[in-house]
Amino acid sequence: MFAELSDGWMFPCWVVGASHIRAVEAQWPSAGSLLHHRAGWWPLSVADSTSVLECDPPRRLVVQARVWPFGAATVTMSTRPERDECRVNMLESPTRGPARWLDNPLQRYLLRRRNREALARLATIAENRPDPRKLLPL
Repeated sequence: MFAELSDGWMFPCWVVGASHIRAVEAQWPSAGSLLHHRAGWWPLSVADSTSVLECDPPRRLVVQARVWPFGAATVTMSTRPERDECRVNMLESPTRGPARWLDNPLQRYLLRRRNREALARLATIAENRPDPRKLLPL
């Protein structure tokens, strides 16, 4: 599961709101590395970046997600094995800009719903994507 979680090129496949990855630094997901993305729908999408604050494979990934001018958030994702499965927890906290100033129960509810959807997408990828190392060449 951590492989899918930490693959910067896969972010738009499961992170709700991410629409395009423009670049992923070679060191990703090492602390301090960046992925450059777009959020939103064309033509109204916003270009920005997400940086890794902490990476402890395969247990924890903490990122600072930015979508200016809307703000920034710290997103903590942790994994825990459970029998033959893996539980992933995701906690998002607005840290800067309007997203932080407007923090309220409705916004927190919407973030939880969005992150629940993101984790459902991530689970679908992890459970169904074939191992690329086992794919046959064309």
